[in-house]
Amino acid sequence: MENREKIYYKRGTEKLKMKNIRAHKLVQEFNSISVESFERKEKIIKELFGTVGENLSIEHNFHCDLGYNIHVGDNFYAGFNCTILDMAEVRIGKNCMIGPNVGIYTAGHSIEPKDRNKSGYAIPIRIGDDVWIGGSCTILPGITIGDNSIVAAGSVVTKDVPANTVVAGNPAKFIKSI
Repeated sequence: MENREKIYYKRGTEKLKMKNIRAHKLVQEFNSISVESFERKEKIIKELFGTVGENLSIEHNFHCDLGYNIHVGDNFYAGFNCTILDMAEVRIGKNCMIGPNVGIYTAGHSIEPKDRNKSGYAIPIRIGDDVWIGGSCTILPGITIGDNSIVAAGSVVTKDVPANTVVAGNPAKFIKSI
């Protein structure tokens, strides 16, 4: 089983601020490039992400925290307005499709109100091979989505999704096996 240990961080530190600025500059450049500049877009993503497979496609208005914690396999596709909060590692397998307006969030915060805005935690997320995540889904910290699975549009994934499964709803629940 993958590491699901919480990673704690303090917001506003100089080191974290510099890492965010680096990522945000690359994201800003990526989002401002003309749509037909495929090679330049791929070059930016390879500089931003930790690892990148072959045949990558990410639509306009992509956002992330750090970038280097994101690892994607071959034939990765992300639709418009994809946000990956990668304060912890996000591993996405090969042949994965992510619909528009999807949020993948490793980050969380204390439920205690005192100093909630000064620190946080993150738990790694793993998405297997051949996974399809429909539009407007939310994937919460620490989730594993098994190979070949489908997360139906609009779902909020609060628990792991077994391989070869369709889930839907808020919270996402088992619909059927594939």
